[in-house]
This record gives sequence, C-alpha cells and structure tokens, in this order.
Amino acid sequence: MKISVVLTPPEIARLPEADLSHVTAVVFDVLRATSTMTTAFEQGVTAIYPAKDIEEALYFHKKYPHALLGGERHGEKIDGFDLGNSPLEYRNLPGREIISTTTNGTIALRAVAHSPVVIAGALLNIRAIADYLAVNLPSHLLLVCAGTGNEFAIEDGLAAGALLDALPPFPMDDAGKMVLSLWKSNAENPWSVLANSQNGSRLIERNRQNEVEWCSQMNICTTFGLLDGEALRPCLAS
Repeated sequence: MKISVVLTPPEIARLPEADLSHVTAVVFDVLRATSTMTTAFEQGVTAIYPAKDIEEALYFHKKYPHALLGGERHGEKIDGFDLGNSPLEYRNLPGREIISTTTNGTIALRAVAHSPVVIAGALLNIRAIADYLAVNLPSHLLLVCAGTGNEFAIEDGLAAGALLDALPPFPMDDAGKMVLSLWKSNAENPWSVLANSQNGSRLIERNRQNEVEWCSQMNICTTFGLLDGEALRPCLAS
C-alpha cells in the first residue's frame, strides 16, 4: 500500500479530474463536518447526503424530502435549515437521514466521490477506520485534509497523522511524513492542538468550547461514514 496526503483545498479542487479508480480516500474535516457526521452515525443516523453547495442541498431535499437539512456557512447554521454543523446537535436523531453542506468538508467528500471507497474520518473514529483498512487493505490510500477556506487546517493534519500512526508502516509521500510527525509530537494532548487552531480558537471565542472538546476525543466512536452512491452510510470496522 502506498499513502498520499492532500493538505489544502487548492489540491482538493484538482481531485475530481484525477484517476482515483484504485484509491481508498479518507476525508478529514475535524472541526467540524466529519466529526459531526461520525457522531450522527454513532447515534443512529442512517444516511448523510453530502452536498457541495446550498443549491445542491436543496436539490437533494427535493429528491429526499424526508431528510433533514443541515450545514453551515461561516460557521453558522444556514437560514431555513433544520440543523447547523455542531456534533452536539446530532446526538439524538436515530433513524433520520440528513442532507449536509459545509464550507469545506462536504466539498472534499464530493471531490473524491469517484473513488471506489470513500470514508469520513475524525479523531473520534481513528481506530475503527484503521481496523477497516487492515482488513480491506487498499493499494493506494489517500488522506484528504479538508482545510479552512483555502488553507491547511492543522486539526485535519493531526487526524491524518493519527490514522497513519495506527497503521503499519507503508511508503508515504512527504505530506504523510509531515502529518505523522505532527501527530507523534501531539499525541498526548490533541485537545491543545484543536483549541489553538484557527478553527478551534474561533469556536471558543463564540462560546463553543464544548464542541472543540467533543471533536478532540479519541476513539469514542466505533462507526464511520462510508460513501454509497449519493449518501454516506454507517459502517462498523468489524
């Protein structure tokens, strides 16, 4: 298995045209999209439809009118939507389906939707994803850090490094070596990285420290989202 890591949104923008036919992609948007999705699946949500923008989310809602609309722009719930993008909002929606659009995370998920395997990853479910990959070993593993705006987000790199540390050593690119080193330097205190990140600091300033604390937890979820057509659906490693 070879490992590649995409660090920034400008790199992600090139992925829809890339040949990903032999790639397993894991997308990280730790603060907060993929952490929210992971929390939702752990608590019984049955499907999440990632939409690249609000227009597409509304299109999906016409196809799936029973689904809740969720997402954010500039960190805040979109007007007229049922839910925002806080994982704490998604802890009591068993059996529901959700349409989600976020500034970076859902765009990254859609950018790799033509991969045969697409996983939504977070610190919350690193062990579950590592266990799945150990059984379903891909020839090429692509880790996608969704970022913030057009920039790298350190919390996404931290989670990518955590996953690499949970796997046996495989050949990886320099970006992979960088995020692995980032994780190894901060493995004892991921909360500090998230709290001092651009996203984390902004959330804390908005009195959302509890969301940052939630997203910084390691391996409290045994479920991850696995893309199946238009929807992510819950998957257990076992």
